[in-house]
Formats: sequence, C-alpha cells, structure tokens
Amino acid sequence: MPEHSFVAHRHRQGGFLEGLIADLLALLEHAHRAERLAGSPGLMQAFDPRVRLFGVLVLIGLTVQTHHLSTVLGLFTLMLAMAMLSRIPLGLLARGIWISVLFFTGLLALPALFLVPGETIARLPLLGWTLSAPGLASAAMLIARALTTSSLAALLILTTPWPHLLKALRILGMPAVAIVILGMTYRYLFLLLNSALDLFTARRSRQVGRLDADQSRRLLVAGGGVLLGKSLQLANDVYLAMLSRGYRGEHQTLDDFAMRHRDRAALLGMLVAVAIALAIRI
Repeated sequence: MPEHSFVAHRHRQGGFLEGLIADLLALLEHAHRAERLAGSPGLMQAFDPRVRLFGVLVLIGLTVQTHHLSTVLGLFTLMLAMAMLSRIPLGLLARGIWISVLFFTGLLALPALFLVPGETIARLPLLGWTLSAPGLASAAMLIARALTTSSLAALLILTTPWPHLLKALRILGMPAVAIVILGMTYRYLFLLLNSALDLFTARRSRQVGRLDADQSRRLLVAGGGVLLGKSLQLANDVYLAMLSRGYRGEHQTLDDFAMRHRDRAALLGMLVAVAIALAIRI
C-alpha cells in the first residue's frame, strides 16, 4: 500500500462524487492506520506472529467451549487488557466490531428471550410474551461469545502485519492456495481502491455543477465497468510478472520468524492454561 497522508472528508454536503471520494479516502485511511498499529510497539507486537496466532486461537477456542458467562466475561476483560497494552484504541474496536456485533447478534438472540422456557422474570404488557431467566442467560451468552471472539480476531489483525499473519497461517498448516488467494485479494483491494479514487477524483475535477440521481447512477455503473476491465488486465499482468520471477504457488516473505525466550515462555504458559482449563472444565 503506498505511503499517503490520507485525510478523510466525511461530510456529504458537496454531492454524490464528494461523498464517494470521502468514503474511499476513509477506507484507505482506516487501512493505513491499521498498518501503523501493527508496526507500533506493544504487548502483542512484541511476540512472534506464530505465538500471537496460536494464542488468539486458544482464547477463541476457550470462549467457544465454555458454558459459563463469567468465564466469557473474564476472557473479554483479558482481551481489553491485551488491547490496551498493545496500544490499540478501544474506540476503534467499538466502531469497527462491537456496534455491528451487538446489532446483528442481538437480532439473532432476541427470540431466545421469549422462546426458551423457564422461570418468568418479566412480561411484555401489550403482547403478553414472557421473558424467561434461561432465555436471558442464553442471549447474554451468545452476545458475549460473539463480542469476545470477534474482538480477539480483530486484535490479532490489528497487531500483526498481513504478510506475517499469512506466513504464520501457512506454518500452522493452511493450504498454500488459500494463502495466495488471501494475500492477492488484500493487495488487489488497495489497488482497486486507489484506482477508483483516481477515477472519481479525475471525474470530479472535470465536473461543472451537481449530478442528478440518474447521472450519478450512470457514473457509478460506468466507473464499475472501467474498474472491472482494469482489474482483469492487472490480474493477468501481475500473474505473468510473478511467473517470470519464479513464483511456483508458495507464498514467500522477506522476514524470517525466530522464536525467542519470551515467545517460548508465552507458548508454555498458554499450554499450561489450556491444560488447567480442560482439567477444571471451565
């Protein structure tokens, strides 16, 4: 991703093109900020990417396996502490993860409040539906699990550069074709975003007056067609360039991972924690 100084203009008073350009700038600014966070000093960033990946997978597994809400809340609290020690702004997690998870998971959990039988703790005055204690506990568990697992995954992504994460996934056994698809998709997204930004910025610089709704739709469709053609041509050129440079289906990075004493200590601590959790059946 090129080094730009992105300034996202989030207002839409200027019209359709101004709003579209502002949205593209906001996406690029968000990705650029994530790259800076991954390279900044912090707790998670100090460990080997393989240890980070394994640790997050362990915590996600414990969150999914436990049947106690207090344990899930404890893991969520641990995630918050890890985020703060890794210098990840909690507001970034709230805007990017928590609001969406609360909304969609809340919709899924809502029927459980009234359909799960058990002790009645409240009754809706107009509909007569009964709110049960087991239903409330089930909904709370579902929402807490979704929040914790999604936050842990986001924390891993925000503290690990994308090439390092892909290499760690490959070392842990993910197929090479999946690694290549993920890596190329990530890079193509930024290329397409930059192409779209250049396209619509050039169109805006030649525009006199505002576009009506029909013109905006035609512009958006035409821009999508141009981007599709450019992406197909770019994909073919990049693949030929990769073959000419010796690509044979395996994802390679310039960085070599090296386990240090703190990485081994953290790995041992996680294994002991898993053993204890399995023994006491949290």
